[in-house]
Amino acid sequence: MFIDSILAPWRDHPYVFVCWALVVLVAGRALFNRYGRGISHIPGPLLASCTDLWRVFVVWRRRPELEHIRLHQIHGSLVRLGPRAISISDPAAIQVIYALNSGFVKSEFYPVQQTIAKGRRLFTLFTSTEEAFHAKLRRAVSNAYAMSTLVQFEPLVDTTTLEFLNQLEKRFANKPGADGVCDFGNWLQYYAFDVIGELTFSKRIGFMDNGGDVDHIIGDLQWLLNYAAVVGQLPILDSLLLKNPIRLTASRYNLLNANSPVANFARARIASRPDVAEGREKIPEASNGKPGRRDFLSRFYEAHRKDPEFMTHERVLAVTVANMFAGSDTTAITLRALFYNLLRHPDDMKSLMAELWAQKDQGVFQNAEGLVDWNDVRELPFLSAVIKETLRCHPAAGLTLERIVPAGGVTLCGEFIPAGTIVGCNAWTVHRDSLFGECTEEFRPQRWLDASLEQRRLMENSILSFGAGARTCIGKNISLLEIYKLVPAVLMRFELELADPSKPWKLHNAWFIKQEGFEVRLKTRNTKAYLAR
Repeated sequence: MFIDSILAPWRDHPYVFVCWALVVLVAGRALFNRYGRGISHIPGPLLASCTDLWRVFVVWRRRPELEHIRLHQIHGSLVRLGPRAISISDPAAIQVIYALNSGFVKSEFYPVQQTIAKGRRLFTLFTSTEEAFHAKLRRAVSNAYAMSTLVQFEPLVDTTTLEFLNQLEKRFANKPGADGVCDFGNWLQYYAFDVIGELTFSKRIGFMDNGGDVDHIIGDLQWLLNYAAVVGQLPILDSLLLKNPIRLTASRYNLLNANSPVANFARARIASRPDVAEGREKIPEASNGKPGRRDFLSRFYEAHRKDPEFMTHERVLAVTVANMFAGSDTTAITLRALFYNLLRHPDDMKSLMAELWAQKDQGVFQNAEGLVDWNDVRELPFLSAVIKETLRCHPAAGLTLERIVPAGGVTLCGEFIPAGTIVGCNAWTVHRDSLFGECTEEFRPQRWLDASLEQRRLMENSILSFGAGARTCIGKNISLLEIYKLVPAVLMRFELELADPSKPWKLHNAWFIKQEGFEVRLKTRNTKAYLAR
């Protein structure tokens, strides 16, 4: 009777019961998230400790790195960003979290970024979470990225660099009015995509020839990054959206085209060179008609012939697609940041030009077409300082590089973190640590030249622009090759100036922090008049 009297109102109004039940469930879950995860002692926003929806919202606003910086300024080295997620800004944590065989594995944030081909996920070095798979795949393809291979790729980079310079000359240089305004940010992306196409397939994709996107490849990449940044904060959403079983099955049986444009381009290029897969390869011609060199596709199929059971045709496709994605956007972002900061800091531009002209005067730079050799520029002090400072000030990745704490937990910054917690460093917070000296918000290449050898070593080991440890970006050397070669070639060919110095660029954080509105004018250089100003 007593129980009936209690339940009677709910029988008359069942929807009220359902509503209250949901409230209790949500409140209970929020309380468990905040106090039941073993990290309630870590400071951070109240809402963040209760639900991952806080992370989704912050990333959706497209400048999460600013929020992360602000929170670390308030709370210190450890900030709780989710029910079981902690951001760490102390550079010392890098050696713990990302060290070789540390036991920290990638979180489920990374598989969200896997592209689809024929209804199947393409597992790559970057998006895989299994350490054994990652180690085996890295061993299979590492020779293609080795430093000894770097010099062999240089002629392929030269081909695209020369085309880039010629396109800028033809389209924009010395032209008055609107005709002379170059969206330099876009053109640096065209360059980065075309050069990685040349390196991967001995064929540029055609961005520079087209003067714009090709087959919506750039648009598709930007969409994927926007999607992955937000959905990656709550990865279960991916299995309901882009990678739900119905969509994958429909794609597998060609009922739905879920392939990315880059995957389609890669398939077409692989199909056009059956001799490579069959081991009867003839070295292809580079895009300028001159004799070519062995490209990435050739080297990946060499790995296939050594271990066809592991390095399958599908896996070759996966690593070529990853090459295109990873080797283009991040390099373009770094190049934009470098040129933009030099234009905003004329004294640094002048110092760099003095260094480059000195090499020219000494007969080091002798290429008649204005190109430079890797061995002639890779140890130039001020150029190296400019590149390092660019990587520090504007790392491409703008979110936490997430890892999962292994069994037994770990102590970080004096606090115990239990197993299963997601931890990681955001380069945008780590790179503003006092380890890098004063005024870390400012672009100041001189900090790298003023530092002692020991201090410089610590600074270099704390740069996260290419990741760290066993998961360091395998294409780091290729990216640096492009940057070291392109920057002197552009600056010695053209004098750049901002089209509208009063108009700052805009930043958009969709996992990678892309810049928009970087417009310049170009004048062809004929003298050293720049240095006399």
